[in-house]
Amino acid sequence: MRIAIADDDPEIIEILGKIVEGQGYIYAGYPDGTSLSSALLRDTFDLVILDWNMPGKNGMQILDWMKDAVEDRPPVIMMTSRTAKQDISDALNAGADDYITKPEDKNVIAARINALLRRNNGASAMDTTAEYGDYLLDRIEQTVTHGGREVSLTAKEFELTDLMFRNRDRTLSRRYIMETVWRTNAHLATRTLDMHVSRIRSKLALKPENGFRIFTVFGYGYRLETFGNGG
Repeated sequence: MRIAIADDDPEIIEILGKIVEGQGYIYAGYPDGTSLSSALLRDTFDLVILDWNMPGKNGMQILDWMKDAVEDRPPVIMMTSRTAKQDISDALNAGADDYITKPEDKNVIAARINALLRRNNGASAMDTTAEYGDYLLDRIEQTVTHGGREVSLTAKEFELTDLMFRNRDRTLSRRYIMETVWRTNAHLATRTLDMHVSRIRSKLALKPENGFRIFTVFGYGYRLETFGNGG
């Protein structure tokens, strides 16, 4: 999971970053709304933690901008020192999925982050097995069965396959995939990603007649598209 944290206070970003990393997630920090909006256009995030008062675009402006500008809008937690009930109502009505008032206990923040990610990703991401059309994924054994036949995959090929199926019909940036599967910077070994995509596309016969295909979004990343009853 990748989380964007936008706040004009670097200490807040550092504190929240440690909470996020403590839950096993990856984060990127942004000091203002302008840099955050640029990142949302070029990268993929599972959650945004958003301050209200920031230079550039403020939190409310970001929420309004995201409605039309971000195709796969991630859930948003508005985290701010504003405590008025009207402010909370305005933020939620503008599109925030949750609202946390500063300061808040670190355990509470972690619990709210995890709750929203679970709600957004659904229970299937935590299941030991998952079925997508004729494809059966066993997350314990790290195996994939297609049409009753087990397909031999390496550990990384399985992780990539699982990530793509869990995010089917969602465009994933190269950085997101590299950091999630390889735990490394997207600018390193990008040919490795292309090679693994090619391998799982071939091994799993990911093509429209089988319900799925991997579509390359040039200059951005990849998307596993669903066809017919594949989903």
